[in-house]
Amino acid sequence: MAATTPHFETRFATTSEEVEAAQRLRYDVFVTELGGDGPLVDHDRRLERDIYDPSFRHLLLFDRARAEDDQVVGVYRIMTPDGAQAAGQFYCDDEYDLAPLRTSGRKLLELGRSCVHPDYRGGSALYELWSALADFVLEAEIEILFGVASFHGTDPAALAQPLSFLHHRHLAPEALRVTAKPSGFQRMDLLPREAVDRKTALLQMPSLIKAYLRLGGRVGLGAYIDQDFNTTDICLIMDTEAMNARQRALYIKESAE
Repeated sequence: MAATTPHFETRFATTSEEVEAAQRLRYDVFVTELGGDGPLVDHDRRLERDIYDPSFRHLLLFDRARAEDDQVVGVYRIMTPDGAQAAGQFYCDDEYDLAPLRTSGRKLLELGRSCVHPDYRGGSALYELWSALADFVLEAEIEILFGVASFHGTDPAALAQPLSFLHHRHLAPEALRVTAKPSGFQRMDLLPREAVDRKTALLQMPSLIKAYLRLGGRVGLGAYIDQDFNTTDICLIMDTEAMNARQRALYIKESAE
């Protein structure tokens, strides 16, 4: 954790330099730490980037208590339908058939590339990002949040417990149930429901996925194996109208911490 008490500031990137600062943190996390790669990753400049970055808005978290006052310590990127139109698609379209979301008539927002500097994990940094995200969701009257979240590694057998848990306990309703595309499709029901151990499944699950589940998040049908990024991806979907009072209270509390 940071040596001094953090003084957080969140805002959207407004310059190419700020976008590159986000891509630099993403490189440290997704490439150096997790072993990912991609056709546009710049290893010389240590930037994790892709063709969709220009169509996303980049939410940045700064710690103004750090000596490096311009260092980004957390990022989220979000894509509105207007951004998807400019890009020609949502990022998730590469991995999932999003027809159920597009035909729902609901207002959509895609989330992705969320990461936090190692020094700030386990504290309030992620919730600072969520607080800013919640403000945007309320202001823009977003109804459906969605995006891929990842397990490290591409061996589904090693992830049988958490994938099966998600399939049996948190599958999205049919009206919103996106499906992984055949190019990387991986069944998630690797174990029968009775063989799933909740404790083991949750221990193997990234904290971000668990946080979305606490907020009422659901998953699409099938995982997607991303060989380039060295991940097994799931599509998380959150219907803001379906959140019960307890979940709304948790979201407000966590977003404010």
